[in-house]
Amino acid sequence: MIDAAGIKRLLPHRHPMLLIDRVVELVPGDRLVALKAITCNEPWYRHLGEDAGPEQFAYPQTLLVESWGQAAGLLAVCGAEATGGPTAQVMLAGAMSGVEFHRPVHPGDVLEHRVRLFRALTDTVIFEGETLVGGEVALTFSRMVMAFRPGDQLRPPAEADQVAAPAVS
Repeated sequence: MIDAAGIKRLLPHRHPMLLIDRVVELVPGDRLVALKAITCNEPWYRHLGEDAGPEQFAYPQTLLVESWGQAAGLLAVCGAEATGGPTAQVMLAGAMSGVEFHRPVHPGDVLEHRVRLFRALTDTVIFEGETLVGGEVALTFSRMVMAFRPGDQLRPPAEADQVAAPAVS
């Protein structure tokens, strides 16, 4: 439904932090299913030696959360496009609750992120969902809050960028 090129048009993330490969189901303003294949060629595994055991290849939980969050961001952006809402804003992950890790994820696994819209406000969206691996739940989210803000509100004022350099004598 949305391939890698389409994802790059919709999300600001790039290698190595673009953690969604494909969207296979999308109902704007309702739900999305996205896939992410885990490989041992990802940068987080480069420090592992030849004697690394299987437990050391467990995918970092922070990246699992980030990947699911990117899928949620895609649902938010596609929902905004469908309703004519703002799309040129920066997405910020806010609060998360009820996050549970049910099993480790390893290279060779394909993450199936299932994201559902719980509630949408003007500039804030609340999601729920889970990540499956081979039909087994690996991660659940009771709620994730994502806020959208204009990029210029997130930058310091121009005068803050121009700090006077000390005089050299």
